[in-house]
Amino acid sequence: MTSHPGVVRRRLTAPVATRANALHPGAWWIWALGLGTAASRTTNPLLLGLLVAVAGYVVAARRTDAPWARSYGAFVKLGLLVLAIRLVFAVVLGSPIPGSQVLFRLPEVPLPDWAQGVRLGGKVTAEGLLFALYDGLKLATLLICVGAANALANPARLLKSLPGALYEAGVAVVVAMTFAPQFLADLARLRRARRLRGRPDRGIRGLAQVGLPVLEGALERSVALAAAMDARGYGRSADVPVPVRRLTAVCTLGGLLGVCAGTYGLLAAQGAGFGLPVLLGGLALALTGLWLGGKRSLRTRYRPDRWDLRAWLVSGSGVAVAALMISAAAADPAALHPGVVPPTAPELPLWPAASVLIGLLPAFVAPVPATAPAPAVTRGTPAAPAAPEAAKSLEASPRKEAS
Repeated sequence: MTSHPGVVRRRLTAPVATRANALHPGAWWIWALGLGTAASRTTNPLLLGLLVAVAGYVVAARRTDAPWARSYGAFVKLGLLVLAIRLVFAVVLGSPIPGSQVLFRLPEVPLPDWAQGVRLGGKVTAEGLLFALYDGLKLATLLICVGAANALANPARLLKSLPGALYEAGVAVVVAMTFAPQFLADLARLRRARRLRGRPDRGIRGLAQVGLPVLEGALERSVALAAAMDARGYGRSADVPVPVRRLTAVCTLGGLLGVCAGTYGLLAAQGAGFGLPVLLGGLALALTGLWLGGKRSLRTRYRPDRWDLRAWLVSGSGVAVAALMISAAAADPAALHPGVVPPTAPELPLWPAASVLIGLLPAFVAPVPATAPAPAVTRGTPAAPAAPEAAKSLEASPRKEAS
C-alpha cells in the first residue's frame, strides 16, 4: 500500500502553530542563549556575522504578528549603536592595544597625574580600531541573540511557566506588563483629546495636565486588580516548616552564586575548565531550591505548556552550537580570534561554521505561525461591502433604470 505524496510532504513539514502544539517559550530562550554563548567565544567577524544571519533567518521564519515580535528590529538597532559607541570610545579615549599603523592624530588633552592610564585624543591606530570593531561586534551579536528570543518567545506564557517558588515575582511582572500598554494607551488618548480641544499636549505644562489623570486611572485599576486577586486567593501560601525554608534559601542562594561563577568561567577566555562543572552544580542547587520553594504555593496551572519533542530539538540545537563552539575555541583558538597585532585577514573555519548552522534547525521543526487567510472572491459573485457605511450609501443611492 502506497501513501499519497501530499500526505508524506505534510508529515515532513512543520505543523501550523495552535494553542495545543505551540512551542514552549523556554526552548526559544535556551536556543538564543546557546547562540549568545557561542558568540562570546569568538571575535571572528565572519562567524559573528554567520550567527547574526542564523538568528535573523529563524526570526523571519517563525516570528508571529504579536506586539513583542517587533522588538527584534529594536535590538538590531541597539547592537549597531553599541558598535558605533565602541568605535567612538576607541578613537577618543584610545585603545589598550599597541599599534604602529597610525591612521590620524587628534589633539590630545593633558590630564592630571591621578588620571594616569587614561588619555583624551592622541594617535589613532589601525590595530586599536580593529580590536574595538571585533569587540563591538561580539557585544552586538549578543544583543541580537537576546532580541531573537524576545521576538520569538511569548512573555506571558514564559512567566506562566515559572516554577512555584517564583510565583509572586511572575505575578508582579505580569501585572506590570499588562498595565504598561494601558498606561501608554491612556496617555495617547488624553493627548489626542487635548489636541482636539485646542489645548497644549507637549512641554511641561501639557505633561503636568495629562500625567495626573493617567496616574489616577492607573491607581484605580491597580486597586481594582488587587481586590479581584485577593478575592480569588492570590498570595496565599502553605505552612512550611522552618528547617525547610532555611534549606530552600541556602540552596537557592548557593545555586545562583554557582550559576554566576560558572557562567563567568564559560564566558572568560581561560575559565572553560572549571566553568562547566561549577555551572552544572549551581543549576542543580538552584533547581533543588526552586523545587522546595514551590511547596508553599497552593495553586494549579491552567493549560500548562508542554515540553515536547520539538522543544527538545530547538533547545538542543542552541546547546549544541554553544558546546561545539567552546570545544573549537579550546582546540584552535587562533581560528576563532583573528590576529590584531599585526592585522590579519579573518578566515572562516569550516567546523565552527558548520556548528553554527545547526542553529537553523528551529526554522524547520518549530510550528509555523498561523496567518489569517485572505478572503477569496469567486468570479461572478459580488464582493460584500467593507463597512456598514458602504452598505448604507449603496441603499441610499438611486437605482439607474435601464433605458
